[in-house]
Formats: sequence, C-alpha cells, structure tokens
Amino acid sequence: MARRERVVRMSVEQPLWRALTAYRVLTMVYADLLFLANRGHFERPWAGAAFLAVMSVWTLATLPKVSGAVRCTKPFLAVDLAIALTGILLTPFADNHAQVQDGPTLPGIWTAGAVLAYAIKGGWRWAGFASSLVAVANIVERGEPSRDTLHNVLLVWVASIAIGYVVEVARASERTLARALEIEAATRERERLARDIHDSVLQVLAMVQRRGTALGGEAAELGRMAGEQEVALRTLVAGGLNRPSHVSDDASQGAVVRLVDEPDVPDGPGEQDLRTLLAPYAGSRVTFAEPGAPVLLPRAAAAELAAAVGAALDNVRRHAGPGARAWILVEDWPDEVVVTVRDDGPGIPEGRLAQAESEGRLGVALSIRGRLRDLGGTAELLSVPGQGTEVELKVPRGKAER
Repeated sequence: MARRERVVRMSVEQPLWRALTAYRVLTMVYADLLFLANRGHFERPWAGAAFLAVMSVWTLATLPKVSGAVRCTKPFLAVDLAIALTGILLTPFADNHAQVQDGPTLPGIWTAGAVLAYAIKGGWRWAGFASSLVAVANIVERGEPSRDTLHNVLLVWVASIAIGYVVEVARASERTLARALEIEAATRERERLARDIHDSVLQVLAMVQRRGTALGGEAAELGRMAGEQEVALRTLVAGGLNRPSHVSDDASQGAVVRLVDEPDVPDGPGEQDLRTLLAPYAGSRVTFAEPGAPVLLPRAAAAELAAAVGAALDNVRRHAGPGARAWILVEDWPDEVVVTVRDDGPGIPEGRLAQAESEGRLGVALSIRGRLRDLGGTAELLSVPGQGTEVELKVPRGKAER
C-alpha cells in the first residue's frame, strides 16, 4: 500500500507583504488629503500636485510589485526609493516655509513604505542603506535640521533595520522548519519501509537460516548465508546506528512466517471496517472479540492498525511457545479505537526489549509502536514474567482521519 508524504509550506513573510500593500495605499491617501487641506499655503502648489499625482499613480500601478518577494525586484525598489527622495527634496521648492515651519514633506510617511520594502526584501542591510539615504535627504531638505527632524530620521532608521533583522530571522526559521519537516517525512517513510521489511523479508531469512542449520550439508551453508544477509539487512533497517557484531541467539532460532496473510486493503479514500481485517487472525489458539457494529476507520489507518495487531501475534508465536493462546479485543469508543492483544505466555523478561532493539531486532519498535505513532496513537506493552503479555493499541479518531 503506497503512501505519499507532502509538506505544505506557507511563507512567514507573506503577511508582511500584505501589510505593506495596505500601508502604501493608506499613506498615499493621507499625503493627498494633507496636501489638499494645506494647498493654500504652498508657493508653488502645482509642483506639489504634480508630484503627488505621479506618486499616486505609481503606488496604485505597482501594487502587484509589493505582493511578494519574487515580484518586488531591485529595479522597482530603486525607482520607488528615488520617487520618495525626489518628493522630500522637492518639498522646499513647492513650499518655501517648509524648512522654517519644520512641516511634513510632500510624500510624508509614504516614504517609510519604500524603506520597509527594502527591509522585507533584503533584510536589515538593505533597510540600513535605504533609511540612510532617506535620512540624508531629510537633513538636506531641512537645511538646518531640528531636534524633531533628527528624532524622526533616527526612528525610521532604527525601525527599518529592526524589521529587516526580524525578516531575516523569520526566513532562517522557515528554512529550518521546512528542512525538519522534510527530514521527518523521510524518516517516517524509512520506518514504514523498515516495518514492511521486518514483517516479510527478515522473517523469511530467519526461517531459511533455521531450517538450513537443521538440515545440514549444503543447506547449512545456505542457512549461514541467509543469516549473514539477515544481519546486514537488520543493520540497514536500524540506520547503521547499532551494528551487531554477531548473530544473536534469538536470530539463530529464526522466526516463523505469519500463518495468516495480511488482508489486501485497496488504496484510496474511504472507510474500512476494522473487524474484517482482524477476523482472519482468529483461529484455534487466537480468540477474537469484536463489537456488534462496524468499527470504521480510514482505509490506511485500519490497515496499519491491523498490521500492528499481526506483528503482536507474530511475537506471540515466536516467543510465547507453541501452546500459547492469544486474545484480540476490539473496543470502539466515540473518540478512539482500542485493540488489545493478550497472551498467556511466559511474559517478557525485564530489559529484553531494549536489548533486542540494540541488536537490530525492531519488531516492537517499528512494526507496532512505529505504526501507532504514525497514526497519532499509542502502543502500551505490559508484561509480567510468568503471567503473559498484553499490548494495548489506541488510535484517536481525529488523528487517524488526518
């Protein structure tokens, strides 16, 4: 059954671009209204009106340019900043009293939008460059800058650099998160393949090794080769972190092949009755207890849960002895599905699971716990020496559906 992992990314800076678009429009309207309210004080109102007309047309025509980092090109930023600087330097020409009265420039706070575009596009260094040019233009426009002018210049300079730095940190965090999601998806796919290998190839190799050793002769050599390949494959499945230097006693004893084939579950959307997948596991030594109503789960989740139950039964057949009995209990709750697999075998000695995992035998870690973890559920194992083993598998419905 194939499974596809898809990582959906959303740029963390996209809200900043949307905010910048709104800021440019609002500040354009504010600059136009401010000029209309004070046009009677201008010595050359035609100059101010001509500039604001150009600025307004430019702002509305270039709204798509500030919709994202790709469209916001360097030539656009250069022209945009040049218009802002031109408006600042043109202010004394349109209004001779602007320098004396320390009033607003023609573009006003629209200029900050040009600086912010640099900050969002290129980070704090670009923001520092653009805000420095704006600072120089404001000082030249004032002639003898006042304390308020220096305060405003410094405020724009610090704010733009801070925003640019925040954007750089956000981009770095986004790259780190995207990489982590890719690694997680790759790891989950690796674990899925490892489970499939454990449930089929490794068990067959172990059986060939055991039967070959028992038969002797040329079959013994075939069994030895199968054992070597089993060890190599277990090392590959474990990721090379734990490299067993010898074939353990458990591995030399081999593993039985699953007596009941796993049901073939079709791919695609839809729901599957879990009972139909677990019913084939019932037999003379396996008792199956089920609810009276269908236990519906998404097809993929139902198949994975059934495979985990099959892995638990494999462990019963391998370790509980030929006369051991097992019981499967399915409980269908509104918020979760619980499947319990219990046996009357000798139980698991303390520390045995950790030892098996360190030797590369990952049946419980991958075939059971790994599957439930992928479904957003849990697998709890309770074993008391001499009193059997109980495996409780829980799958929350909401997570299984996702």
